[in-house]
Amino acid sequence: MADKKIFILEDDVNILYGLETQLSASDFVVESSEGEEEVEELMNNIRAFSPDYMILDLILPKIDGFDIIKRVKGDEELSDLPIFIFTDLSDEDSKRRSLDIGADYYFIKEEFDTYEFAEKVKKIINNQEKNEHEEGLELYD
Repeated sequence: MADKKIFILEDDVNILYGLETQLSASDFVVESSEGEEEVEELMNNIRAFSPDYMILDLILPKIDGFDIIKRVKGDEELSDLPIFIFTDLSDEDSKRRSLDIGADYYFIKEEFDTYEFAEKVKKIINNQEKNEHEEGLELYD
């Protein structure tokens, strides 16, 4: 899992710094945004960083999180990017909508602190990496 890149889009600086600290300590290269830039600039920054994973808050000051999911999934370079939603929106409609337009995982902030959430993300990524590695091994059996 060394040197996997993760992009975090979160406007709450306490959560943002908590996640950055947790993930950096686990050998992730972290790039982040508080969602203050225009959408095109944000998309250019994400493309330039070329992350392996993304953590996204749906409620941001200038940008609609649902719009970001659509743009990332509709972008040729980023369409395979796994997206972890970490939001205050706990209604079923927001969850279903996020997953329908391409988010991969949906977590509600009130159910996890940043440490628990970061651990959950790392566990999911580790399991994915392990499965991909094992699938790759099967090809050579």
